Amino acid sequence: MKINDNGRIGAVNPYKKTGDATFAQAAAKKGKAKDQVEISVEAKELLGAQGIRTEEQSQRIEQLKASVASGTYHVAAGKIAEKLLPYLK
Repeated sequence: MKINDNGRIGAVNPYKKTGDATFAQAAAKKGKAKDQVEISVEAKELLGAQGIRTEEQSQRIEQLKASVASGTYHVAAGKIAEKLLPYLK
């Protein structure tokens, strides 16, 4: 039996070299700056205004919570159907 190219036993895999180079490049990129987002003062004011409820809104929410908890809240099926109908057409 004849064995050819017995010097290739310790040869280096060329794909491994490429993979090692790619890994090194990825590690080098980790040090780069990342994307940043800055929110303007006007946007912060708008976001803050969303969380403010008036006294009337707070009372209405409490009334709804109480009626749901007691089981007396009635859902108007007709109104729900009217609002859903345009989306189904």
